[in-house]
Amino acid sequence: MKQVARLFSLDGKVAVITGGARGIGGATARLLADAGARVAVVDLLEDEGEKTVGEIVAAGGAARFWRLDVGDEANVARVFADVEAHFGRLDILINNAGIEGENIPTDQMTLEQWERVMRINVTGTFLCTKHAVPAMERAGGGAIVNVSSMYGLVGGPDVPAYHASKGAVRLMAKTDAQLYATRNIRANSIHPGFIRTPMLEQALSKHGPLENVIAGMAQLNPMQRIGVPEDIAAGILYLVSDAGRYVTGTELIIDGGYTSR
Repeated sequence: MKQVARLFSLDGKVAVITGGARGIGGATARLLADAGARVAVVDLLEDEGEKTVGEIVAAGGAARFWRLDVGDEANVARVFADVEAHFGRLDILINNAGIEGENIPTDQMTLEQWERVMRINVTGTFLCTKHAVPAMERAGGGAIVNVSSMYGLVGGPDVPAYHASKGAVRLMAKTDAQLYATRNIRANSIHPGFIRTPMLEQALSKHGPLENVIAGMAQLNPMQRIGVPEDIAAGILYLVSDAGRYVTGTELIIDGGYTSR
């Protein structure tokens, strides 16, 4: 058991989690802190972000909240510099911030609607990676995880901008894995299936009674249930810890078997 604990330990590491206030980001912040990391929770949702930080601190972990718009480069540069100054280093970046956007066909979508999704999901991932890499090099290396989706691997007849953005961050991770491998920086993508998050609940509530819609959705994958944020957080811990030290440029799919068809 000592070897297992050592492989998954993040003692001495500092992690930045974008969109870290709730959902997958919040679960990841709590788990990485439990593994020993000092965690920067960054999000636009201040109340929920501070709540997550409070939960981590109450459990004996170390965390702080920063308000961040991932699509604003000046804001990203300032926050990442402040995180490094506050904690003394930066080792882990989880590019989790994202929005779903409008669920309308491509031919009916406005450029503004398209660009809003790309600004947060794709440009945000680019900017955070850009400003994290130099800090990781100063720390001697690091690990990046881009939170994509199973729809970054397969298509679906809805939310076209979201699907395109999730395909983009998958390929960004592969590119960065090759760019920075010799600098001891790993980059991977993780691909959640149907995970019960506030964003999913908000989207599904438009289609009828929430629990009925979720029950129907659960039938779409072989396990016939939807996941919880902690399922994805566990995969992220593997990718950023020494357990995944030889893993870079790849995808970790956690989707209940949806894409196995």
